[in-house]
Amino acid sequence: MKRSSRISGTPRPVLLGGAMVLLAATSASVAAADDGPGPLGVTAVAVATAHSVRVGALFSADKADDLTGNHFCSASVVHSPQGNLIVTAAHCVDTDDDSDLVFVPGYRDGQAPYGVWKVGIRFLPDGWSNGQHEDSDIAFAYVDELDGKQIEDVVGGNHFATGVATGATAVTVTGYPDSHEVPISCTNKPSAHSSTQQRIDCPGFSGGTSGSPWVNGDHEVVGVLGGHEQGGDTDDTSYSVVLGAEAAELYRDAVGEP
Repeated sequence: MKRSSRISGTPRPVLLGGAMVLLAATSASVAAADDGPGPLGVTAVAVATAHSVRVGALFSADKADDLTGNHFCSASVVHSPQGNLIVTAAHCVDTDDDSDLVFVPGYRDGQAPYGVWKVGIRFLPDGWSNGQHEDSDIAFAYVDELDGKQIEDVVGGNHFATGVATGATAVTVTGYPDSHEVPISCTNKPSAHSSTQQRIDCPGFSGGTSGSPWVNGDHEVVGVLGGHEQGGDTDDTSYSVVLGAEAAELYRDAVGEP
């Protein structure tokens, strides 16, 4: 389970199909999420844009003053009426000791250009809380206000979409491998692994990328890296829960809708 460890140990290099040069590629190497020009299934350093900075890294709160090398999962801001909601994998925030966590959107090279945000109340599905079922490996969490603002006021948020057919369009997956201090990104079309799990072939998504959002061309989160084998036991194929009724109910709980 390549992404099951929440606090990383000794980092290992990510071999992107045997070619580290891919991480030095420019934005032209990454296909658009709406099936625009560009190769599919290529992993590169994510370019910092107004949309990509909605993705960030999770840290233990005791590392907030020393971020470099200490992130362990990925998460992203999703739109909510309160403007304070992130989505990630359940196994990233289901800590045994309910330890304090922080979220750093747009994290790069030890820097927090959009602030360090304390993670508050977490929302996990019953299927995860009652047995850590892989089909329920998704979670939401509030982040506390910072300097009088909500996180969505600062970086915006993607819409959370359920009931979208797997592979309807290409999606862009963005996340933070434990062994890198910048996010990586890859665009490809997901395919069905089962009726409850979807998969995507993108090289280099190793430990730390759990919780990475799968975002389509309409800036909708239609998957979250996790699920089967807590995201996959190889770096080149990743999984997500199919976002259906349970995910929709969890979102409604998180935003306080009946």
